[in-house]
Amino acid sequence: MTTLDDTSGLRDAQATSSPAQATSSPAQATSSPAQATSSPIQAAAGQAQGASDRKFAVITGASSGIGYEFAKLCASENFDVFVVADQGVEEAAERLRATGAAVSTLQADLSTYDGTEGVAAAIQQGGRPVDILALNAGRAVGGPFLETDLQSDLALIDLNVESVVHLAKRLLPAMVARGEGRVLISSSIAATMPGPYYATYAASKSFLLSFAEAIRYEIKDTGVSVTALLPGPTDTEIFDRGGMQNTRIAQGSKDDPAEVAQDAFKALMKGDDKVVAGSVKNLLQTMVARVSPERFKATQHAAQTKPKDLEEE
Repeated sequence: MTTLDDTSGLRDAQATSSPAQATSSPAQATSSPAQATSSPIQAAAGQAQGASDRKFAVITGASSGIGYEFAKLCASENFDVFVVADQGVEEAAERLRATGAAVSTLQADLSTYDGTEGVAAAIQQGGRPVDILALNAGRAVGGPFLETDLQSDLALIDLNVESVVHLAKRLLPAMVARGEGRVLISSSIAATMPGPYYATYAASKSFLLSFAEAIRYEIKDTGVSVTALLPGPTDTEIFDRGGMQNTRIAQGSKDDPAEVAQDAFKALMKGDDKVVAGSVKNLLQTMVARVSPERFKATQHAAQTKPKDLEEE
């Protein structure tokens, strides 16, 4: 069973192993949210003046991978796009603007409270209703849990879990009050089984799937829908950034992030509760996972995620 997906354009595990270094930049960037982040949103609002048919999409982890492809789809469907990531946002925005899209950007480290709060403040102060909220930013940390760096594992939880809860808590109330909007939460088919050798990643995706389904139920009569995205292995940088290059999953076949994004967009617009995106193999794996014992699933999963140098010992 192969299960790793990509959900971001974020730095590798080593980049956040030193919390002081990792958070100094976002803290500086968002210490004054109104001053530092209102301008990009206002720019997008200005570009959209007189175009009442244009809606507003916020996408985290949108500088590469599935997030970038999803942003492209939103732009092609006449949405103004707000690109959020911790790096590469301007490069991504330039490519999107080349298609004629109205794009605004914010570089922020969502693995920090200040970075995430700054994004929420920017959106709220911009005053534009959010029509699509794609909470997509994420990362992986590969290797045996006893050997992975503690700070890297905690940074993963901060990004994959805490930033999603934080942004949903800040932005969902206005969407519900308006009675309109769609939320996409990027989980993974890894959510359906134990994930040895990237334990915190798989566990974070299980949280996201449960969280998405729970809040979907709570707000089911409000006009706002919540959709969980469950991709399988996708052809992005997440394996390199997560230190998983020397695994079968990283070296095996992967789905095209553009196709995954297309599946995600279709399901979101239909209001589906979740979508297993990408190849038919991903759907088959989730079906098998429903009826298989946990130990069996863990064994099959580990065969794909275990570093090859450990197999030789």
